[in-house]
Amino acid sequence: MSEKSEKHDERLSVLKTYKLFVGGTFPRSESGRVYEVTDSQDRWLANAPLASRKDARDAVVAARKAFGGWSGATAYNRGQILYRIAEMLEGRRDQFGHEVARAEGLSRTEATAAVEAAIDRWVWYAGWTDKIAQVAGGGNPVAGPFFNVSSPEPTGVVTVLAPQESSFLGLVSVIAPVIATGNTAVVVASETSPLPALSLGEVLATSDLPGGVVNILSGRTAEIAAPLAAHQDVNAIDLTGAGEALAKELEIAAADNLKRVLRPQPVDWAADPGTGRLLAFLETKTVWHPMGL
Repeated sequence: MSEKSEKHDERLSVLKTYKLFVGGTFPRSESGRVYEVTDSQDRWLANAPLASRKDARDAVVAARKAFGGWSGATAYNRGQILYRIAEMLEGRRDQFGHEVARAEGLSRTEATAAVEAAIDRWVWYAGWTDKIAQVAGGGNPVAGPFFNVSSPEPTGVVTVLAPQESSFLGLVSVIAPVIATGNTAVVVASETSPLPALSLGEVLATSDLPGGVVNILSGRTAEIAAPLAAHQDVNAIDLTGAGEALAKELEIAAADNLKRVLRPQPVDWAADPGTGRLLAFLETKTVWHPMGL
């Protein structure tokens, strides 16, 4: 064997360092902690950041800072950005197919189908950004010389506990409707399969999505979710990724500042998502205006 071949055989792969996604940047956990992520056969995949309460608070600050600009953007512009995310994911189907297959123990064909469905879901929600107002709002008939108009507005900063079992299609299905309607999100990735979510952050960072609109944390779901449920600057929480006991605890904590709560329920992530999640984190503003005589 030649010297050149021997050097090639000795080469070690460059392992990927996974980081959090907060405020459009990629910090490590402020605690410096990581935890081992394994596949369905209990084989080591990577070390993921073990986010702390401080990381959760930082993510809320970033989401609040981004809320004004994102909610004030036109619905058409938000739709363009969501479509751009789909475009970029289309170019990285192989990478995400590989990660989803390892994360969920799927065949490569099954994982590719899940990734393609997730890409299509971004496109689907991109199309709804400038249409949901017609579904959730409109003119109201009143007895008097007034115009009465109801229009939907985003709730604010939304904590999203991503589904544990669907590391990518389920993840996209809970993030996209939140930001499509003008909210900003603090996402707690699947505890056992966080790697596709952390890789999604790399796509979001280069997709024209303003920093802070989506923030992604990995770690122990209960540890991260507790301070977020009690946080006074979080306006709503999606409990999809919480078990029954944890969901009850978080719902009680969320009541302190009257957060909107979306309770966990069985979901077929491959099915038509409908408009339920688009409407879950919208507030209705009704305006009365005197009619000119």
